[in-house]
Amino acid sequence: MKYRADIDGLRAVAVLPVVLFHAGVAGFGGGFVGVDVFFVISGYVITLRLLSDLLEGRFSIVDFYERRVRRIFPALFFMIGLTTVVATVLFLPPNFEDFSKSAVATALFASNIYFWKFSGYFEPSALLRPLLHTWSLAVEEQYYIFMPVAMFLVYRYAKARWLLVFLPGALLSFALSVYATTTAPTANFFLLPTRAWELLLGALLVLAPPLAPARKWWADAVGLAGLGLILYAVLTYTEETPFPGVSALAPCLGAALVIYSGTRWSTITATALSWKPLVMVGLLSYSLYLAHWPIAVFLRYATLRNPTLPESALIVAASLVLAWISWRFVEQPFRRRDNVFPRRRLFAMSAAAMAFMTAFGLAGMASGGFAFRYPDFKEQSVAGQEEWKERTCFLLADQTWRDWTQEDCAITSGHADNALLWGDSFAAHYMPGIVRSADEIPFNVIAYTAAGCPPILSYYSFARPNCQEFNRHALELIKQLGVRTVILSARWTSLKLRGVDEIRSTLAALRDMGVRTYLIGQSTEFGANVDVLDYRTGQIETAAWSNNVDPGINRDLKANIGEDATFVDPLAFLCRADLCAFKIDGVFRYSDFGHFSTAGATDAVRAYFPIVTNATAGAPATRSRG
Repeated sequence: MKYRADIDGLRAVAVLPVVLFHAGVAGFGGGFVGVDVFFVISGYVITLRLLSDLLEGRFSIVDFYERRVRRIFPALFFMIGLTTVVATVLFLPPNFEDFSKSAVATALFASNIYFWKFSGYFEPSALLRPLLHTWSLAVEEQYYIFMPVAMFLVYRYAKARWLLVFLPGALLSFALSVYATTTAPTANFFLLPTRAWELLLGALLVLAPPLAPARKWWADAVGLAGLGLILYAVLTYTEETPFPGVSALAPCLGAALVIYSGTRWSTITATALSWKPLVMVGLLSYSLYLAHWPIAVFLRYATLRNPTLPESALIVAASLVLAWISWRFVEQPFRRRDNVFPRRRLFAMSAAAMAFMTAFGLAGMASGGFAFRYPDFKEQSVAGQEEWKERTCFLLADQTWRDWTQEDCAITSGHADNALLWGDSFAAHYMPGIVRSADEIPFNVIAYTAAGCPPILSYYSFARPNCQEFNRHALELIKQLGVRTVILSARWTSLKLRGVDEIRSTLAALRDMGVRTYLIGQSTEFGANVDVLDYRTGQIETAAWSNNVDPGINRDLKANIGEDATFVDPLAFLCRADLCAFKIDGVFRYSDFGHFSTAGATDAVRAYFPIVTNATAGAPATRSRG
């Protein structure tokens, strides 16, 4: 196989956006697409080697898996080992128990399935899962269980009619991914059937290669177009972009075009990608990918907030240093076929590593996250969320508005006028307080809330495909129930990449309906659950922690509502400067990282909820409409 330095440079183009995105560097909201570029590269490079072995009569499934083990296992288990040591020291029992579960899944190359079932790539909890990024390795290894066998069978029994088998497979996988974008978004992101087309795209460049560009200028244009597609995705996509599906075409086709353009000519793109520093980063890319995410997670866990710009730079620098150490002293020695690590010893060591990591993870699970490490830590169960009427008035991702019932969701009653509480979990968390303040609310408050669905008519999320229909139905409810007052509340930070100006679609519709609208701004979010904060602050009676929310988001919300709503800023009541009390007189005011407990919701409603008759002296709430 001819070495192509530009492909190592392309690996650098793939890994650097991922690292910058996870380090919290602004401007790289689509950095996660670097994984898709990796899939295409992997499909191309490994298929090229398999085809060469078949054509030269030296194909061996054992040799193939030996190469995969040498490439994947040493650096992976080196990083898992380091990650486990740090997690054992740093993580409190609940976090370590979760880590233990993911460690078992990672050791068995099933972490994509684990995170599909118990997490999401963009969920707040994902920021404290140091093995989350191993989902992509699991996808690749699952793919390579089947691909070499399939290639052998097609070569042997179908006379190498590659397109007959692999093109339909790629198209079917892509169609499934497009379909699953709205029907099963989390499975679409994590699982092999909807990701296989990306690897097969790289494979088809080898198995059914298009004619190489006849002119250098044409090859230059193709290569630049491919690089442009990758950069477009990196710089314009966000966590709200429906993905993978159609959106994954840009980075995947971009990678394919870059690879294709360099098959015959030394193009402008190939020359740029062959720049030695880029090639070096490309050589480090596997270890860099493995190293960067645990470093970012541990920094967030240590500080319990998002990284500052200097800390983001520290994440990148530390990742590069650790990646070089791994590449130089772990990757390279194991990739050499010599007497130090012969095949039998290599396989035995790999099996032992998998068995040990699995056993260690199971022990961590069975012991409640090695709870003996922190005998004075007590995991808190704080009342609050059980009063949201989950699956009835607070709908989950698998539900539609048809599962909501008016009779069950009128949480106050006995009044002439109806008011609609509309939003996501950051609307639902006011419900316990509304119930306890019913005597002070002269409305029948009707709760209409759904997980991950801010009350924005134009909102679409691939993770919550039912949100649009849920929100549109709110307008029908307002008409049917004669609602004249609407309170909007949400986790507005979920809109920080999309822009809070999207609230205008809802406000315009409510204005045209003649409805009086209140908009409650973003409330507090902490960098961890309150039981972790409580332990960090010494379990004192009254404690506060820094707010993880940029207060600028409430300024932006207020600026965008114009005269269409009355704005209420919760942070004016909940925080002093950057510190927000999470525990007062021994009672938790939050049930997790930001949702109110029953006590917290009661305090909040009585302090600033807009339709309470005696809310605290009226308020830093700012009125924009008479």
